[in-house]
Amino acid sequence: MKRILVPTDFSEPSMEAFKMALNLAAVNHGEVVVFHAIYIPGGAHLSYDPLLLAEFEKDTEKEFKKMKKSAGGFARVNFEMVYDDVLSAVKRITEKKKFDLVVMGTTGISRIQEMIIGSNTEKVVRHSTVPVLAVHKAVEADTIKNILFPSDLSLKQTKFIHKVKELQEFFGATLNILLINTPALFKSDAEASSALEEFVKHYKIKNYALHFRNYRSEEKGIIDFTNNEPMDMVAIGTHARSGLSHLFHKSITEGVIDQITRPVWTYAAL
Repeated sequence: MKRILVPTDFSEPSMEAFKMALNLAAVNHGEVVVFHAIYIPGGAHLSYDPLLLAEFEKDTEKEFKKMKKSAGGFARVNFEMVYDDVLSAVKRITEKKKFDLVVMGTTGISRIQEMIIGSNTEKVVRHSTVPVLAVHKAVEADTIKNILFPSDLSLKQTKFIHKVKELQEFFGATLNILLINTPALFKSDAEASSALEEFVKHYKIKNYALHFRNYRSEEKGIIDFTNNEPMDMVAIGTHARSGLSHLFHKSITEGVIDQITRPVWTYAAL
């Protein structure tokens, strides 16, 4: 996590994301780049009132100065303003400048409010080609000791597991591998135990704990386990456009982000 991108709209959730990014970057002397997107329909900002555009830019610079001041002594933070929508800007910037992580704020509140405030986070989670960390409230990096990793234990997700192991190594955390047993994909206790052991052996995972729970739905199981156990972060994959059955459907991932307060790391294996 040497290069971290933080989209901001200057709201409280995005300020928490900024704090979290600074915490992560400080671990290994990384760099944080913050951008604010000013979206104008059609992208034809030259046809807009230049005085209005100048006001947008002035307000943005004022907020950037506040953020820079709040960063304290952390020097490797830069700010950019772009005329674009958030998703397009994230995709373009991460592809051009090779970022390792996108950190975004989210609300974890009612669906109506989430549609307004958190829709950009959900879009980025769904389509980003680099890992995304959705944050309700910033936490110190050294407090993340247990990462929950829900999985269906597929042995055909090498790229995704490599990213999860990088995340685990960064924090020096225990990887808590969780299999949710649903009526549609039922396993006996013996079958579940065997599958979990085969999974960690196949991917050579170290410093782990294995968990098996029965629930009617994967989403409910993940949320309940996270809220009832001492988990500090959730790592979950979303298949986005790929259609890979071994990763969770985007609605499950988004439901987890909405309903728990721990940071949620996601990666879409495209």
